[in-house]
Amino acid sequence: MSFILGYDQNTLREQVDIDACQARLDEIGEQRSLAALLERVWLLKVLDRLDDALVISEQSVRLARMAGTRKDLLRARVLHATILQFRGAYAAAEQELTTCAEEADGQGWAGVGAFAYQHRGKVHFDAGDFVSARADFKRALFLRQEAGAPEDQLESTLLAIDAAERRRGRVLTA
Repeated sequence: MSFILGYDQNTLREQVDIDACQARLDEIGEQRSLAALLERVWLLKVLDRLDDALVISEQSVRLARMAGTRKDLLRARVLHATILQFRGAYAAAEQELTTCAEEADGQGWAGVGAFAYQHRGKVHFDAGDFVSARADFKRALFLRQEAGAPEDQLESTLLAIDAAERRRGRVLTA
C-alpha cells in the first residue's frame, strides 16, 4: 500500500494519507528490525514528529552499521539526513547526502545514488539553491533510469526538476 498521495509542487514534500500512516505506525509498534526502524523513521517524518524521527533514525544508522550491509547503512544515513533537512539543518543534511551519493557512485549503486541525489536536491531546494537542486534532480533521474526505477519514482523526479526550474525562473525575474 502506498501512503503517498502525491507531492506538493511548491515544497516537494510528500502528501500522505495521515490516517493510514498513523495506522501503519501503530501496527509496526516497537519492532526493532532495520526495515521496521527505517519505515518508522519515514512515517514519523511525514507525520511531522521530527524529534521522535531523529531518535529512531539515529538508532537505524547504528543498527545498519552493526548488522546491515553497506547499502543498508547508506539508506539509513540518507533517511537520517532527510530528518536533518526537515529540522532545517541544511548544511549537515547536504554534507551527509554528499558523502552517501559519492559512496554510491563509487560502488556503482545507481538506485541508492539516485535516492541520495534526489534528497540532496530537496535540501538545495529548501535552501533556495535551485540551480544545484536542478542538477541533483537531473542526476537522480539519470540514475533512476539506469536502475530501471518504477514510473512513480521517475515522475516524482521530473516534478522536482520542473519545480526547481520554475522557482529559479521566479528568482531571476524578481
